[in-house]
Amino acid sequence: MTNILPVLDRASAGIPASLERLFELVRIKSISTDPAFKADCRKAAEWLVTELRSLGFDATVRDTPGHPMVVAHHDGARADAPHVLFYGHYDVQPVDPLNLWDHDPFEPAVRDAEGGRRIITGRGTSDDKGQLLTFVEACRAYKETAGTLPCRVTILFEGEEESGSPSLKPFLEANAAELKADFALVCDTSMWDADTPAISAGLRGLVGEEIVIKAADRDLHSGYFGGAAANPIHILSDILAGLHDETGRVTLDGFYEGVEETPTQIKAAWEKLGSSAESLLGEVGLSIPSGEKGRSVLELTWARPTAEVNGITGGYTGEGFKTVIAAEASAKVSFRLVGKQDPAKIRDAFRAYVRSKVPADCSVSFHAHGGSPAIQLPYDSALLEKAKSALSDEWPKPAVVIGMGGSIPIVGDFQKMLGMESLLVGFALSDDRIHSPNEKYELRSFEKGIRSWVRILSALAAR
Repeated sequence: MTNILPVLDRASAGIPASLERLFELVRIKSISTDPAFKADCRKAAEWLVTELRSLGFDATVRDTPGHPMVVAHHDGARADAPHVLFYGHYDVQPVDPLNLWDHDPFEPAVRDAEGGRRIITGRGTSDDKGQLLTFVEACRAYKETAGTLPCRVTILFEGEEESGSPSLKPFLEANAAELKADFALVCDTSMWDADTPAISAGLRGLVGEEIVIKAADRDLHSGYFGGAAANPIHILSDILAGLHDETGRVTLDGFYEGVEETPTQIKAAWEKLGSSAESLLGEVGLSIPSGEKGRSVLELTWARPTAEVNGITGGYTGEGFKTVIAAEASAKVSFRLVGKQDPAKIRDAFRAYVRSKVPADCSVSFHAHGGSPAIQLPYDSALLEKAKSALSDEWPKPAVVIGMGGSIPIVGDFQKMLGMESLLVGFALSDDRIHSPNEKYELRSFEKGIRSWVRILSALAAR
């Protein structure tokens, strides 16, 4: 469909009804982490299936060992139209502490906020019920206007995202042929600011390692043995200090294999966003950037790999003072990966480095804590360019392509298990208080999010 104006008009005209549907879904207490709400999670899945069937989707509730999945399919307007898989989650975080909420978290409403804004309040309005419904309501606007969808659409909604998605990988493995599409669409991210939509083109990967250094067979008196016996805290400190050189680069052999420089035009675009060390670090009481020298804070957090120490234990840490040489010391270390860095090679390099620093009469053990590669959509991807143009047509400011310092496991699963790239477009704002009391979603984000998906689907379907 080349003329999308009627669809956009329909989407905006239908906002009151769209809000009522969002309210119905938010009222369902689909807290996945608490077994007491198991029935509510199923109720949310069934509600979504009913809505999708009303739009002509072949939609079903699929049981898992945990909470059910929702899978739905709809043909596109043309046989050669692209096939997209849209992902979202219907489960929500617990609401504790309840006394910090200004309103009932499961009784949503549209309320006035500062600056003349209108916000939708309630648990899940931003993460992720309001977000996933922007796509469903965009499909509704198409069906009510054109009678069909411009693309072939498969929908996957899960109910365990907030509790670690234990059923997701087995479900993807068992249903890979059914869920495989040309690419995935994920709406569980944020805008750059209230007027600037964002596409997340990169997600850093992750490797976690816990190391335990053991020396003597018991804690030792530091007067009797100090200066002669190996101190595992000293050994551990030396290991951790040696992970970086004086320029902030990680020293592991081969660590930067697969790390590519961010294109100059992308870095220039990031500079225009106005984020600085002062603005980013000032919020947490800091001002001096760490990490590799000569790089912006956005490049450091979005496009460069890291080695971070997340915890250290060893020796006496109770009240008062105890002069001992500990028998063992441990640390938890994580690596954020970018580009084509291989998690297995990073883990092997780290372990080899640690072993090289441990004296012959001491020992080290390792405990792995996850490992996933980075995800990077090519900056010159036609998929990205189409979505960027569509979003820029809808919002006051042009869409920006950003990175994300964290990881979204489902995106890696789509790439690894289904061979699909993912387009991450979300309409949340940084002050939506997701996972916290008084969660909210901007009414403007809800309406323009629906209209944005109308535009994106049209752009993706264009020949």
